[in-house]
Amino acid sequence: MNHRSGFNPLERMAASRKALHRSMVGSLFRYERIRTTKAKALEIRRSAEKLITRAKIDSVHNRRIVSARLYDEGIVAKLFTDIALRMKERPGGYTRIIKLGERLGDAADVVILELVDYKLDIEGTTDKKAKKADAKKADASDAKGKKTDGKKDSAKGAAKTTAAKGKAKAPRKTAPAAK
Repeated sequence: MNHRSGFNPLERMAASRKALHRSMVGSLFRYERIRTTKAKALEIRRSAEKLITRAKIDSVHNRRIVSARLYDEGIVAKLFTDIALRMKERPGGYTRIIKLGERLGDAADVVILELVDYKLDIEGTTDKKAKKADAKKADASDAKGKKTDGKKDSAKGAAKTTAAKGKAKAPRKTAPAAK
């Protein structure tokens, strides 16, 4: 008997299933972490791991096969130059599934599908955010050194009064009484 040799069609026609695989695998490689249902994650994991295994050997043939599955050349380049190099020594098992619980609307199992070497930023700041925060601190320290004429405070007060006016409810219009 030929048990467990098929795949989960995810209740979709072949064209929409291929499009789903293509977009979700592309998102996985772009963001290195996606949130989805368990059934989709198990299918996407199969596709993603096969592509990572292909990308470990950088050849024209492998690039063409991967490009046939993923249409975004930027993602293909990232897969070959970044992700595959990080997974070079790994014999397999490039992704992990973390269970989150059930979705409120339909009680579907929700999971996070991520690459194994994904680094979660504990503080919540990336390099770009840290640079922006440093630039804001530098601007704030420059502003403290200069004298202000008080216009900034009056602008804040004007903004508060305008916001308060926007929150006030307009009187209700009533329909004329019928005779």
